[in-house]
Amino acid sequence: MRIFAKRMVEINLSRFLVNNAYVRHIFYVLISLLFAPSVYSQDLTAPQSTRKKIELKNSDVDDMLKDPVTAKDIHHLLGNVRLRDEDVNMWCDSAYFYPDKNQVEAYSKVHIEQGDTLNLFGDYLFYDGKSKTAFVRGNVVLIDKETHLYTDSIHYDVRNRIAKYTERGRITNAKNTLTSIIGVLYVSENLFHFKDSVKIVNPEYVMTADTMDYNTVSEIAYFTGPTELKGDSLYLYCEKGWYDTKKEITSVWKKSMIDNRKQIIHGDSLFFNDSTGFGESFRNVIIEDTVNKIAVKGNYAWYYKQPERFFVTDRAVFIQISQKDSLFLHADTIKSITRSDTSGKVYRLMRAYYGCRIFSKDLQAKCDSLSYSFQDSVIRLYRAPVIWSEEDQLTSDSMAVFTKNRQTDRLELYNNAFIASQVDTIRFNQIKGRSLTGHFKNNELYKINIKGNGEILFYLLDAEAVAGVEQSKCADIEILFTKGKVSEIYEHDSPEGFIDPPLPLTPVRFDGFKWLDKLRPKKRDDIFNK
Repeated sequence: MRIFAKRMVEINLSRFLVNNAYVRHIFYVLISLLFAPSVYSQDLTAPQSTRKKIELKNSDVDDMLKDPVTAKDIHHLLGNVRLRDEDVNMWCDSAYFYPDKNQVEAYSKVHIEQGDTLNLFGDYLFYDGKSKTAFVRGNVVLIDKETHLYTDSIHYDVRNRIAKYTERGRITNAKNTLTSIIGVLYVSENLFHFKDSVKIVNPEYVMTADTMDYNTVSEIAYFTGPTELKGDSLYLYCEKGWYDTKKEITSVWKKSMIDNRKQIIHGDSLFFNDSTGFGESFRNVIIEDTVNKIAVKGNYAWYYKQPERFFVTDRAVFIQISQKDSLFLHADTIKSITRSDTSGKVYRLMRAYYGCRIFSKDLQAKCDSLSYSFQDSVIRLYRAPVIWSEEDQLTSDSMAVFTKNRQTDRLELYNNAFIASQVDTIRFNQIKGRSLTGHFKNNELYKINIKGNGEILFYLLDAEAVAGVEQSKCADIEILFTKGKVSEIYEHDSPEGFIDPPLPLTPVRFDGFKWLDKLRPKKRDDIFNK
């Protein structure tokens, strides 16, 4: 009786295990069907004779049980279990093998090997030999060459070599650790596709994204959604692009921005090599220097991080940022380089050439080319320069504008200095000399000194009507201004001159006079006028 009772307990226990295995089998078949419907449909349409069967290669114990539904044989395998399905080898501590269904349920120390490189480990396995799919859960580890994937559960399409997890995974590859909620590994293509809370941690930076692809061989990350990279030497944002984590090269577009800790660069598309510090930008480019409060815009730019330099063209604009009155400079090409003085101190030198136009509220200018030294904050204008300040037009062979605290402090005109201001449609006040120095307060011209061969033609007004004209010559002249208008004139070193009634139909012009008001930028967008 004891033997019979013991045998009945063993039979009931076996039936319990079989019934649970069957329920689990149905459950995981349904899950697998959801993830690989096309694979199942293709396999089931194949002739029965062409389907490969799972082979039992080894097991310490093989108990034969019966499926209570189909009455087919079930192998209950224990100890050193090994099975094979074509190029797939499977090991575990225990398993149920369903030969008629060509399915396996495996438990404890599960190990799947495919080819020479892929190994998949876990605590539980459901494998369907018909659809060539596997479901593994519990302490899952997938190893493919140098890539290690850790997750709670994984679905693996054996035929197409595609692994998918949906319960957060962690991947280590070279120096990179990647995490995400959802991930798909295309083993044959060495490609991961990540979605939802994607993150790459590298010793040099941390990258976060909504959606990302990552090639485990090239170590290139591809972005298809909002992406940020934060590092000690680089910050990046974009919504499309790629980053080569091995070579530290990036190409990004769509709301792209790169901060290399020397410059902040915006553009429709950006390229940057962090190892060399070289970058390129295309369309709607903005390079910002937050330390010096300057910015450069254009439609094409290249730049170097160290030594810091850049080149901008195609509607290039240089902006000196000020809370009260920012200065805007347009030229065909704007370049910036770094230099060292005799003491070894490094400073920036900016050059602009071909069709320069400058606009600020208090000062406008035009010339062919100019340079701006950050060492002494001086703007030097070359080839037919013109400066307009309030009512005055200043011309000479070359000029220099000295700035202090981002405001005009002093203006120097070299050779053939000439100042003109309009009185009415035919009359102009005129001052000329060999050289000229203009002094500013709060960006307003308040004093001018003429040195050498000074000449003055000045109309005297009475209630806005012309009452007379003063014409004189002397070596040096000092002129004071009030609210942009001449208030006093001092002539030094043997002046000679006269005051006459105005001659209404005979305008007087000094040699070198020219009125260039049509070229004056009267608003910011006028700097683009030719």
